Formats: sequence, C-alpha cells, structure tokens
Amino acid sequence: MSEERKKYLRKQKFNKILVLGSQILILAVFLGLWELLANKGIIDSFITSSPSRIINTFANFSSNNLLMHIKVTVYETILGFIIGIILGVVIAIILWWSEFLSKVFEPYLVVLNSLPKVALGPIIIIWVGAGTKAIIVMAIAISLIVTILDILNGFLNTDKDLIKMARTFGASRFQILTKIVIPANISTFINSLKINIGLSLVGVISGEFLISKAGLGYLITYGGQVFKLDLVMSSIIILGIFAGLMYGAVTILEKIILKTKA
Repeated sequence: MSEERKKYLRKQKFNKILVLGSQILILAVFLGLWELLANKGIIDSFITSSPSRIINTFANFSSNNLLMHIKVTVYETILGFIIGIILGVVIAIILWWSEFLSKVFEPYLVVLNSLPKVALGPIIIIWVGAGTKAIIVMAIAISLIVTILDILNGFLNTDKDLIKMARTFGASRFQILTKIVIPANISTFINSLKINIGLSLVGVISGEFLISKAGLGYLITYGGQVFKLDLVMSSIIILGIFAGLMYGAVTILEKIILKTKA
C-alpha cells in the first residue's frame, strides 16, 4: 500500500471519529443544558420533563409495564413492515407486468397516496375490529402505496435499451424481470425498506393513538392525558432508538447485498 493511500485512509478514519465525537458532544451539551435549566427552575420540568426523570422512568420500567408496551409496538411494527414490503413488491411486479393494469390503477394509487391514512382509521376499525389487527392494517395502509409507487417507478425506469436487446435475443418477460429489472433495482428496493421503517412506525403509533390499550403510542397518549411528560419523553426516545436499530439492520443488509453483487 502506497504512503498516499495510507494517509488517505488515516484521514477518512479521523473524519469518522470527528463526526461521531461531534454528534456525541452535541447530544451531551443538549442533555446537560436541559437538566440544568430544569433543576434551576428556568424551565418547568412538569411540562418539559428532564433527563434525570426520564432515566428514572427507564429504571422503574417494570412498574410502568414499559417492557410490555415496547414488545407490543415492536411486534406490530415489524409485522406491518414485512407485510407492507411483500405486498408492495408483489403488486408493483403485477403492475409492471401488465401495462393495461398499470394505466388503470395509476390514478387510484396517486389519490390513495395523497389521502391522509389516519382518516381511514374508523373504517379500518369497523372492518377488522378494534385491536392489533387494525393497528397492523393501519401500518400497512400507510406504507403500501409508497412502496408500490417507488418500486414500480424503479421498474419502469430500468434501462430500456437493455430490455430491448434481451427481447431481441428471445428473452421472455419473466426472464427480463428476474435477470434485468429486479437486479437493476436492488438499490430502489433498499431505499424502499429504509422509507418504510418510518412509515410503518407512524402507522402503528397512529393506530395505537386511536384504539390501543398497550404499546408506546398508548403510553404517549396516556402520559399526555395525565401530564406524565417523563413517560411521554421516554416513549419517544424508545421509538427513536427502535427506528435507529431497524434502519441499522437495513443498512447491514444493504452492505451484505452489495458485497455479494461485487
């Protein structure tokens, strides 16, 4: 390895450490100021809570049944996320396969995508019942249309010259799909996974706001109603950590797929 290459790698490593250190410093300063202002009475900790009260809530998670609520939200989110992705990819493939169906359903997909899915909450509750099923359906409803449109757009924008060449050599539509279209859209699929992490979580929390008696969305609603802001803040922090872990898992999957392709 040349000396220039070694210097470049050292510089890259230093930059990564500098970025991480800056991120940690900003977070530490923010939490420190928050705690200081709350202790000095400059801000009302009853309304804004404080880091120490949030830590105390985590420490006493058994008395708040926090672990049970986390399990409920995690289960609903992962299930909604997986079903939404699978359905979205399958429907996108069907619409790519049939140009007629794609043209027929395009305006409906656009309208459904712009429609606030929370407005469908009462209808979903009536259709599937007030429980976990309704929350999972809500998560699917929020992520599904975005997945279909994103994947379908990637499929339709695949290199048309490459597809024409494959057809010239007698490739079937299934071969074009499996050998050209899908491999060319791996990055689109990964990006769709990343987007759907947040959308699935939004759907689950929206559903828990409406009907649930368990889950982090329920805790946020309950904490707001009884002015237990430490409970609300703790739930929000857990949601952020969970979203980060899911995003990290997708990033690891992306690296594995790219390494396999290489």
